[in-house]
Amino acid sequence: MPTIIGTTTSQPLLLCTTRNIFLTQTRFCKPEPVFVSLEAQTWPSQSLVKHPRDSKLKPKFVCHATRRKPTAAIQPENDNSQRLIQTLLWVAEGVYILWLFLLPYAPGDPVWAISSDTVNSLVGLSLNFFFILPFFNSVGINLIDAPVLHPMCEGLFNFVIGWTFMFAPLLFTDGKRDRYKGSLDVLWGFQMFLTNTFLIPYMAIRLNAPESNYSPSKRSQLGDVMINGAPIVGLVGGAICLISALWALYGRTGSNFGGISDRWEFLIGYLGSERLAYAFIWDILLYSVFQPWLIGDNLQNVERSKIGMVNYLRFVPVVGLVAYLVCLNLDDEEL
Repeated sequence: MPTIIGTTTSQPLLLCTTRNIFLTQTRFCKPEPVFVSLEAQTWPSQSLVKHPRDSKLKPKFVCHATRRKPTAAIQPENDNSQRLIQTLLWVAEGVYILWLFLLPYAPGDPVWAISSDTVNSLVGLSLNFFFILPFFNSVGINLIDAPVLHPMCEGLFNFVIGWTFMFAPLLFTDGKRDRYKGSLDVLWGFQMFLTNTFLIPYMAIRLNAPESNYSPSKRSQLGDVMINGAPIVGLVGGAICLISALWALYGRTGSNFGGISDRWEFLIGYLGSERLAYAFIWDILLYSVFQPWLIGDNLQNVERSKIGMVNYLRFVPVVGLVAYLVCLNLDDEEL
């Protein structure tokens, strides 16, 4: 403990005790402010003061030690860059709804002026969901006859829906999913029908700052099914996307839809005249951004030996999501 020795000066002297038996004198100096850590301190010269031999003071020297100050500050998670990204996502949501649903400037009809042909096409595409009815009809099961639509329309529709289907396990294993206070079951259910109308807000909300008293929420039954069956979901969804691409090019060859060049020409006209098809192109572009983003934030959920592969493949549309689901570490208790 520092000892104060009175002197003729008005400022007290600070002394520290040492047990070095070779020191027989006492050193004094006035306390000086310390601006650097002990390791980098340059000691000032100190004058020695002798005491009589019978002095009862123990050998002492001035101690300049000081507590080291922290060198770096902790950066808050919800910094300016994340707030900027959130703002851009909310702007994208507004543009998505206005441009694709309400305004009459995009190709096709807006929601408030939708034509009967568009409604009939949407109903027919829904009946041919995942090509289930066409498959049943092809093997002689004709409970309901599958609507005959252009294979390019069916292929594009099922490709986007198959990709959306695979997003379910990804959302349920997202480490930031609890920042979204709504039901992920409902969110994904609406995403299956309206795609990015609901996924864009989720991507913005998950960037909110975490709560101080955060505790993981209980997963729903749908979440348990999707996570435990993630490899199956990935393989089924990936197969649907592959079949959709092949169906668009080679499906219904006996129905006079032409060859690949004819179908490609139809696709260009379809995208430029039908609002639903035009919206699917937006969905494909947005999914191509959100897929690597979400997978990159959740690589800790992948089996350790396959993280490198998934990290590389996550930028490949559809393929990266299939890889994530197949390589998911189902033994991880934190999923």
